[in-house]
Amino acid sequence: MSYPSARPIQYSVVVLAYDELCTFEFGLAVEVFGLPRPEMGSAWYRFAVAAIDEGPLRAMGGVRVEADGGIELVANADTIVVPGWRGAGTHVPLHLIEALQGASQRGARILSICSGVFVLAAAGLLTNKRATTHWRYTEQLKSMYPKISVVEDVLYVDEGNILTSAGSAAGLDLCLHLVRRDFGAAAANSVARRLVVPSHREGGQAQLLNRPVPLSHESSRISPLLDYIRDHIAMAHRTDDLARRAGMSKRTFLRRFEDFTGTTPSQWILAERLGRARELLEASEMSIERIAELAGFGSATALRHHFRMRMGTTPLVYRDAANRG
Repeated sequence: MSYPSARPIQYSVVVLAYDELCTFEFGLAVEVFGLPRPEMGSAWYRFAVAAIDEGPLRAMGGVRVEADGGIELVANADTIVVPGWRGAGTHVPLHLIEALQGASQRGARILSICSGVFVLAAAGLLTNKRATTHWRYTEQLKSMYPKISVVEDVLYVDEGNILTSAGSAAGLDLCLHLVRRDFGAAAANSVARRLVVPSHREGGQAQLLNRPVPLSHESSRISPLLDYIRDHIAMAHRTDDLARRAGMSKRTFLRRFEDFTGTTPSQWILAERLGRARELLEASEMSIERIAELAGFGSATALRHHFRMRMGTTPLVYRDAANRG
């Protein structure tokens, strides 16, 4: 199956490489944007690695990286990925700042993962904008750059052409979010399946759950239950019925569910239903009434209400924007 881009162009993605490179964050960008994906058709991303330092480049863990070119690759990139920087307070070279400023001025998208946000901040790209980073760095980011509206405890922030994410794994969520923007939900789901990760986590989801890790035997009950709810999202799901299916008392179930997901069953189910509605809006011409039914909202009125509360827009406006790419 082919997933043609919503836009009649082929995006070029350039990920930065440097000495002391954060290997995991770099690998996320390579995995999402750099792997050949023939099932996506000819419009899939063109990918390159740009070295901002003279080689050889030594990544964390003793890995050496060979780049496709130098900083000049940034000049023609549609999307630039800045992995975690080598230190939150570490100097950002002037030639990198100038390259990113030039890319931003011509409309390129610039994406940071974890402490990579400090590179964007040093280049002045986040002034008077919202941004996020790993929870360990939020206070330092606010202190160093008071004109940035730092959004704490979220996975990522999309400001149009400037996108920032929290630590490590949240960078994967942001990369998949960008795939959704460019190619739609079906393509993002396909990439996520190959990665064996959830296809979509909302940017506003919390980074850190200050709760104990559930016991293994309890996790083995909750995980299949979540799959069951996803597979039967159109059904009504009463807490008593879910607790019974999980083999727990209602009180224990509510406590363990929140330990496992960070939220209540009703809020988790609502987020899943909104995600299903978004997929159907992006990938079909179904009526709002039919989508509301399939996503478990029961009525178009309920879908519109929750969509506006969570997404800040209506289902039809969202569909029109998705179709325009």
